[in-house]
Amino acid sequence: MLNSKSTIDLLPSQPEILIIEDRSQSHCLASLSLSQYSFSLTTFSPSGKLVQIEHALTAVGSGQTSLGIKASNGVVIATEKKLPSILVDETSVQKIQILTPNIGVVYSGMGPDSRVLVRKSRKQAEQYNLLYKEAIPVTQLVRETAAVMQEFTQSGGVRPFGVSLLVAGYDDKGPQLYQVDPSGSYFSWKASAMGKNVSNAKMFLEKRYTDDMELEDAIHTAILTLKGV
Repeated sequence: MLNSKSTIDLLPSQPEILIIEDRSQSHCLASLSLSQYSFSLTTFSPSGKLVQIEHALTAVGSGQTSLGIKASNGVVIATEKKLPSILVDETSVQKIQILTPNIGVVYSGMGPDSRVLVRKSRKQAEQYNLLYKEAIPVTQLVRETAAVMQEFTQSGGVRPFGVSLLVAGYDDKGPQLYQVDPSGSYFSWKASAMGKNVSNAKMFLEKRYTDDMELEDAIHTAILTLKGV
């Protein structure tokens, strides 16, 4: 059970010539072209990128730090919980959600987007339970959630989810930790972090993590990591 990341070119050849060329118009055209790709979700830029996905990752990077650590006997997910005002009721702000009795999730990025994904994931888990009369495996629920996020990167009239998820769970394969990004890509991690100061958080986790780490030590490491960033 779970308990609640103008250019000047100088030609060296004789005679010496100084060429001053006005390139303001070409710069303007290049800027216009880039902005067109920036606002298009379903069109690749010349460099092979979907710029809107990069903007979504920027939204994730501006979110509060969240992290997850897989121990030998469980999984820990933790996050900063900073309220926008002292007048906000703390009990109304929840960043860690339970998807099933053995799977939980934490997000970094846009909270409203995470609620949509949580609702869809819970629905998928319940459908699996009704059909097969057993709890959905962690990997399958992650795959279904990632498929929803990927669909929103190639459909017109929508935008990518501005959120990344850390999904923690326990099933027949033992404790598992997955990170799902706005592009729909997902990977299994021993420990990971996302949100603000992600580089510092991951660097700290790399120094502290060991394969034989147990749950109590993982909890302590998670708290120290959040304090350090």
